[in-house]
Amino acid sequence: MSATRRVSTTGHVKAFNSGKASAMTDTPSSGGTRLRLAVAGLGAVARTVHLPLLERRRDLFEITALCDLSGSNLDEIGTRYQVPQNRRYLSTDALFAGGGFDAVMLLTSGSHGDAAEAALRAGYAVLCEKPLAFTRAEAERVAAAEDAQASGPRLMVAYMKQYDPAALRLVRLLEEAGGPEAVRSVEVCVLHPTGKSQRDFAHLPLPPGDIDPDALAALRARDASLIDHALGVEAPPAARSLYEIVNASVCHDLSLMRLVHGSPETVDFAATWPSRAGQTGPGSVELSGRLPGGARYAIRWHYLPGHAAYRETVDVHHEGGTLQLAFPSPYLMNTPTVLTATDNDGGTERRARFRSVSEAFEAELVAFHAMVTRGEPPLTGVRGATEDLITAQRAVARLAALEGHPCAGEAASA
Repeated sequence: MSATRRVSTTGHVKAFNSGKASAMTDTPSSGGTRLRLAVAGLGAVARTVHLPLLERRRDLFEITALCDLSGSNLDEIGTRYQVPQNRRYLSTDALFAGGGFDAVMLLTSGSHGDAAEAALRAGYAVLCEKPLAFTRAEAERVAAAEDAQASGPRLMVAYMKQYDPAALRLVRLLEEAGGPEAVRSVEVCVLHPTGKSQRDFAHLPLPPGDIDPDALAALRARDASLIDHALGVEAPPAARSLYEIVNASVCHDLSLMRLVHGSPETVDFAATWPSRAGQTGPGSVELSGRLPGGARYAIRWHYLPGHAAYRETVDVHHEGGTLQLAFPSPYLMNTPTVLTATDNDGGTERRARFRSVSEAFEAELVAFHAMVTRGEPPLTGVRGATEDLITAQRAVARLAALEGHPCAGEAASA
């Protein structure tokens, strides 16, 4: 292990036995301690969201290391953000061995289990994009690596919608309406156009052509093996597609359920159906089941290549009214989520709307900074991500039972 870290009573991060992960120099700023940050994965979400926000929040973060499979990406982003050549790495193994930072943002594709575990064992705090892992076994290893640091929370999973001002206000209004015990149901609808259509405004460069094909093939083979372990090698395409959709997209809605009520206790119904003939893509997904205390949830997720815009609504129906969140595309920063609160005012319907241009991704970064420097627990750590993973496996198991598919691996005992 290259470093053991703790959070001091003054809110400064201190590193001992620094070795490769050298001690951080505190830089006075309006936000307190300035963290040296490594960014691993320089794809679409890094370019459209995280890198611009890190530039905006230079009071809290300094980008001091980069990692990507593409050398040209490293050169371009490294030059733009003035990251030295010797702090640009082609693999996370080399990144963690080279050091020069205090925390790492894992924005790579696929499972992040191995990289998150390695980062924690090397002494780094981790902000990890979803999914944290594809298997419960990976998540258990990540949890063990975090526990071994014995210094409070060290990993946050990047469910930015939990930090949206509208979502946090919903929680407060629900408490005023009686809290989780007053919830009758939570209903979610996601209309998902192509990723390209959501990101066209950013004018991103074409995918780089200098990625080592063997390295890419190895990562894809690793993820395929992990999904085999989770679902069994005989899991049909529909089951694998369902698992991918829940872990890559529906997990955000599961995180909001945990925020307002708790993780689903059951998956009583699961279905998938294809897009219309001639269209490509994952089609549609439906899930429903029981929440803690007997309330119910229902989720419908549709991939709609021709849809005009991304839209996601979360309706919380409680005994006195409804609280609805309407989310725009997550790539459009500072575009407000709209919270609509409807209740009964002496026999008359009363409706109020709340909007804020505060950026959820930015609030998430501030919360990560607070986790590292002050030990404040994140809204989702390893435990919450594991609960979402279990829900995804239960969904696959229920689909298998309803449609007569084989179900093996971890999903068989989820």
